[in-house]
Order: sequence, then structure tokens, then C-alpha cells
Amino acid sequence: MPESLIRDARLALDLALTIRHDGHGGVADDLTDPAGLTAWVQAHPEALPDTAGFVADDAHLAAVRDLRAAVRALFARAVRPAAPSPADAARLLPAPEAVARLNAAAARTPTVPVLHWADDAEPVVHRKAVEGADELSSALAQAVIAFLASPDRQRLRACHAPRCVRYFLKEHPRQEWCKPSCGNRARVARHHERHKTTAQA
Repeated sequence: MPESLIRDARLALDLALTIRHDGHGGVADDLTDPAGLTAWVQAHPEALPDTAGFVADDAHLAAVRDLRAAVRALFARAVRPAAPSPADAARLLPAPEAVARLNAAAARTPTVPVLHWADDAEPVVHRKAVEGADELSSALAQAVIAFLASPDRQRLRACHAPRCVRYFLKEHPRQEWCKPSCGNRARVARHHERHKTTAQA
């Protein structure tokens, strides 16, 4: 698989996984404030533009959270007929709205090529900033689009271990959970359920 597709898939998953299990039976959100978004962006220097000096503000946060809602809705669609992540299964955006949000974010590209061609010179292309550009959400949305349009989308799964809310890419045919600890929790839960049923019989 091309490196760019691997990077796009990882970035798309990482954005969705900013909603995660908190370790205490609840759900945590890594993007509750601009500082959380700043830390998340700076942790992805290989995939996002100008991360070193990036400092998020409320507008960045709102744009990325809107995009994440669309991504998680489209991930839920991608894993059908299996169930989506329980973190937001009851409040998913309708798929057409999620697609529209994703496409709108991707269109917020920071620059466009502009042709200049004087009478006595060769044509020259310059980049011009687009009004209302949002480089961060555009880069994220374009990575998500590339991932959802790739064959890797077929490997996307929601982990259904107790208390897990993650999505993951299935690496081998027998993989059922996002990580071994989730598999252990699922097996323990099944064991307890079997013994509870036996004891009640």
C-alpha cells in the first residue's frame, strides 16, 4: 500500500479515536478545548502542515469537532451491517449531512493556483490564499476522503469489547478487537456471562 494511503488511514483513524474509553467505564474526548487540539495536531507532524508552531483557537476547535462528527458517522456507515462504536451510535449525523460536512471541510484548501501570463513572458503559476481557508480541517478532510475511498475502508471495524468505543483496521482474518486487552475483556465478560447463566439454571 502506498505510504500516503497509510498516512491518510492513520490520520483518519486518529481523528476518530480522539473519542475514546476513559479507563473508568465512560467516554473521554481529547478535543474539549483548544489546548487539546493543539496537543493533538502537534503529535502528528508527519501528516499535518506546519504543526510545530500551530496553536488552536476556538474556530479551529469547532471546525475539527464538526469534521470529527462527520468522520465518525461515515465510519459507522462503513462498518455496516455491524454495529457502530457505542460512543455515539445514538447521535450519529445522517450520512448525507456527514458527506456534505466532509466535502465542505476538504474544500477549505488554503491556496489555489493562479496563472499569470504577461505578453512578453512565459506563463507563471503562483499560489493564492483562498478567503476563509482552513488548512487544518482541509488537510484532515482530504485524508479522510482518501481513506474512505480506498480499499482499506473494507478493513474498518468498530471494537465491541466491553467499554471500548474505538474503530480499528482489521489486520488479519481472525482479529475481532482493536487490541489484545480488549480481547481479554471480551473473553472475561463472556466467561462471567456463561457462569451467571449456569448458576441461574
